[in-house]
Amino acid sequence: MDTHEGIVIKTTGKEYSVLCNQMHYTCRLKGQFRIKGIKTTNPVAVGDHVLFNIDPSAPYTDGVITDICPRKNYIYRKSVNLSKITHIIAANIDSAFLIISITDPKTPLGFIDRFLVGAESFRIATTIVFNKYDLYTGEDKKQAQQWAEIYQKLNYPCIFTSARSGLGTDTLKKAMQNKVSLFCGQSGVGKSSLVNYIEPALNIKTGEISRYNEKGRHTTTFAQMHSLSMGGYIIDTPGIKEFGLIEYKKEEVCHYFPEMLHLQSRCRFTDCTHTHEPDCAVKQAVENGDIALTRYNNYLAILNSDDINRKEWTLR
Repeated sequence: MDTHEGIVIKTTGKEYSVLCNQMHYTCRLKGQFRIKGIKTTNPVAVGDHVLFNIDPSAPYTDGVITDICPRKNYIYRKSVNLSKITHIIAANIDSAFLIISITDPKTPLGFIDRFLVGAESFRIATTIVFNKYDLYTGEDKKQAQQWAEIYQKLNYPCIFTSARSGLGTDTLKKAMQNKVSLFCGQSGVGKSSLVNYIEPALNIKTGEISRYNEKGRHTTTFAQMHSLSMGGYIIDTPGIKEFGLIEYKKEEVCHYFPEMLHLQSRCRFTDCTHTHEPDCAVKQAVENGDIALTRYNNYLAILNSDDINRKEWTLR
């Protein structure tokens, strides 16, 4: 059988849609992936470059994935499957766009900072997109601006968008052009609506907010990569309720907070955790207002998370 190289554009658990030379192939995994002891819910993720063999004898698939090409990066979160540890959201990403909202539903700052830690650990450039701006009240807009100022000071670009009015979408498209872009965020923040505005031909299903608990309904079931007419690809992901972090050592977490990493050398102790040590430059910066208190509190929350202490780490 001939070996081909393609890119995984969709996964549905047991089957993988692979794009190769403008043709789509439905593939399954070779058995070796099941016996390697991989403790992820998805050993192959959207964005992976894979080698596969076309199998004309297979009744339900076109080919068999035999190997994964080396990844330049990936982003993952704690798995909701108790038998596994991690779930890879996507691989080989050029830019990540964290879609958030101040209202209907409101994205917690803790979710934002956890996602940024995950992206920073693989040096994935991230833009924060404040979506549904047309729904913001005066107070919402004020809060959005306050949040944006926190992250813009840390060199995270912020864009205010609305899929209804088109606000900010030209800026967003320019940032995505000719790149592999990941769209990620909690359910209900309008990821799919933005994708449809950017590329109307995709016509991705969108959902409404449940008024009972103000949570979004899941409309994207599996992560999927779509080609863009302006050049590049977009990876649309299912809404994430929480972004659990594992596989991080406590002393490394501050490295993924740029404002803390910048001050690390000024602390008395080289292994300062910025929690209880004397002469800590980070704690002093928090007191001076140079580091946002919300960021510092979310840093402490990550350090105190049970996930940080897990030992069954396998990805690095």
